[in-house]
Amino acid sequence: MALPATMKVLGVVVGLILILLMGILSEISVELLVRLSVFCKAASYGEVVQFALGRPAKILSEICIIINNAGVLVVYLIIVGDVMSGSLHHIGVFDQWLGNGFWDHRKILILIVVVIFLAPLCVLDRIESLSMTSAASVALAVVFVVVCFIVAFIKLVEGKINPPRMSPDFGSTTAILDLLVVIPIMSNAYVCHFNVQPIYNELEGRSPKKMNLVGRITTLLCIVVYSSTAISGYLLFGKDTEGDVLTNFDKDLGISFSSTLNYIVRVGYIFHLVLVFPVVHFSLRQAVDALFFEGAAPLVESKKRSLALTVMLLVLIYFGSTMIPSIWTAFKFTGATTAVSLGFIFPPLVALRLSKQGLGLSLGEKFLSFVMLVLAVAVSIVGVIGNVYSLRGKSG
Repeated sequence: MALPATMKVLGVVVGLILILLMGILSEISVELLVRLSVFCKAASYGEVVQFALGRPAKILSEICIIINNAGVLVVYLIIVGDVMSGSLHHIGVFDQWLGNGFWDHRKILILIVVVIFLAPLCVLDRIESLSMTSAASVALAVVFVVVCFIVAFIKLVEGKINPPRMSPDFGSTTAILDLLVVIPIMSNAYVCHFNVQPIYNELEGRSPKKMNLVGRITTLLCIVVYSSTAISGYLLFGKDTEGDVLTNFDKDLGISFSSTLNYIVRVGYIFHLVLVFPVVHFSLRQAVDALFFEGAAPLVESKKRSLALTVMLLVLIYFGSTMIPSIWTAFKFTGATTAVSLGFIFPPLVALRLSKQGLGLSLGEKFLSFVMLVLAVAVSIVGVIGNVYSLRGKSG
């Protein structure tokens, strides 16, 4: 939902190139992780890191997973609040349907969603149990993309869309600061690396070849969905595109059945978030358990510990969603630090270290790992600097 806003900053051409490039780099790092997991006989992301870099690095990677996933789940709840109860400049779905009421209070609304819809899914202790909800969430995301793309195409044909920017804007300090943080924001979209080991472990007839096929199909689908979302969202709303583009769908789209389409887009995406939330929560809970209960029985065998962790995490995520103002704010920081680290720093770093222990990387693979590592560190440093300066600018 932040991708159309990144397109507004980067322009269509540069934005599309980056979506494609980051998708390719992400898939390369996922395949590296699969290979590393088999080589290390590791059952989790942290175990892969520990095998190559030691226990302190494992702890750091688990902290990154916790911060990243907690940040993503906070973002999901912020979006739920924005869409259903409205935000500062936009009307919520419930306001449009029912007028003013308790649903204006986003904290109450988010709490109801957490307790009634999310908690029952989050208590499930095997990622396999979430396969159907995950598939349904993908289907709803595709519905969102298709509707946006059709609306944008109709308006484009009718000449109701202003020409989009094709390249970045370097005309102001604010624009340049946005450029520094937009690539880390985009990195959030592809970071799924902490789920590689759990999914591989539960994959029927598992093999690196089969897992790599899963990864490639998934990455291709992501590239198509992300590109379509970014372009159609930016075309529809242009310079008025919000950090959370769903909030833009509270006004007339300028075509027939506009209000109906608005509701389909927003309500459908809320259901998508509800269904995908438990998948991210699963990895978050696993990381917290690995960090604080190392050596204890697996969560599957300890229902009480699993339930206690689930409740604690949902409470913290809920309070986080009531304090952070927007998804753009959250993604700026997680993207520049934890997302880049998990997706593009740890995997090549581990691969280069293990290449000296018999992993068998080719010269080309070593070079690619080194380039990915250097680029990721540079993006992280630049992103953090950009965030600091943007905060100073606002406080000043």
